[in-house]
Amino acid sequence: MPLFGELFISEILKKPVLDPKGGELGRLKDLVVVRGEPLPKVAALIVQRQRGLYKLPWGGVSIFNKKVLASRLYAEALQAYVYSEEDLLVVRDILDKQIVDAEGVKVVRVNDIKLEGFRGDALLVAVDVGMRGILRRLGIERAGEDFLRLFRAELPLRLISWNYIQPLHSKLGAIGLTVPRKMLAELHPADLAELLSQVSHDEGAAFIHSLDVETAAETISEMGHQAQAAIIKEMDPQRASDILEEMAPDAAADLLAGLSSEKAKEILEKMGHQEAQDIQELLSHEKDTAGGLMTTEYVAYPPGMTVQEVLERFRQDAKDIETVYYIYVVDAQQLVGVLSLRELLLAPPGAKLSELMETNLKTVSPEEDELKVAQMLAKYNLVALPVVDEAGRLMGIVTVDDVMDLLLPQRRKRRAI
Repeated sequence: MPLFGELFISEILKKPVLDPKGGELGRLKDLVVVRGEPLPKVAALIVQRQRGLYKLPWGGVSIFNKKVLASRLYAEALQAYVYSEEDLLVVRDILDKQIVDAEGVKVVRVNDIKLEGFRGDALLVAVDVGMRGILRRLGIERAGEDFLRLFRAELPLRLISWNYIQPLHSKLGAIGLTVPRKMLAELHPADLAELLSQVSHDEGAAFIHSLDVETAAETISEMGHQAQAAIIKEMDPQRASDILEEMAPDAAADLLAGLSSEKAKEILEKMGHQEAQDIQELLSHEKDTAGGLMTTEYVAYPPGMTVQEVLERFRQDAKDIETVYYIYVVDAQQLVGVLSLRELLLAPPGAKLSELMETNLKTVSPEEDELKVAQMLAKYNLVALPVVDEAGRLMGIVTVDDVMDLLLPQRRKRRAI
């Protein structure tokens, strides 16, 4: 199929499509795109004649370049076309939409789309995200170049290969790009969260859906509470529950607290029993208290275990815990001691925890005010503070990261469900 030279969508839109005798079938309205190898390809032309739309399959196209669009078929052979949400259309679904430049790690807008011929197909090879694309669509690209030459400047061509974009619109997932997903998965979650701050909630939800569950959880954890809630509430409950299970319990509780009771309950019902129970326990505490700040993720062992036994267990137990500062020593659920990781690593392998642990414990009750918690962490130079009930049972820990919210303009707020 002939496709000559450089061709952009803006150069052929609204151009006449000719039949085999040179008669006008109509004018190009849009292009249907499907997954292709190695890149997305044009499957059909949407032709507008008077007030009707007609579909010209790619196999029926004889000439396709910026000067001539021609068909092997006559008007009576074309099928009427009705817009369908199942189709992926270039103008309706891609042009002017926001995408993620996975290489440059930024959100950009598609101003134009470049096509190239390959083995008889018209492939979507790149998007133009610069001013040149806008001027080309306005028909004044050449004039723009001439104007800038007066100032000894050039009009740059800002093209991004399709191999390096990540769709934000859920329908663009049909293109099936894999390179951007691998690249994005390697980015720091804070960078991904920054990208999400630049797009709408719907686009953000589609973006999160394209990530693996672990990366999605880490990314959402870096976002503000309102943004988290806005994205999760639009998400399928099962997908949302999978993501929350990967998050720290206190972070997951904070997120659920920003949802409606109905939505939160729906997500909790999809979660594993233990994970859901931990989160519900956190949500039962008043906001701005130690119970409201604490996490139920910590490492605790009985006093009779040796250092060697603890280290063997620790390698497995710590895999699912976000941060570990101390080893807590618990006897019959009661907190009886604590030791730092440094003390554990320097101790003889045969020594028991009861011989090494610090018994002069600094603890708080779950009802303790968050300001008091912050003061205790600072006063005793701690990075985590145990939360115990009236019987001395360990309920959770408040880390220094948790109280950092006290120093920020927006403090975390939690409500019971």
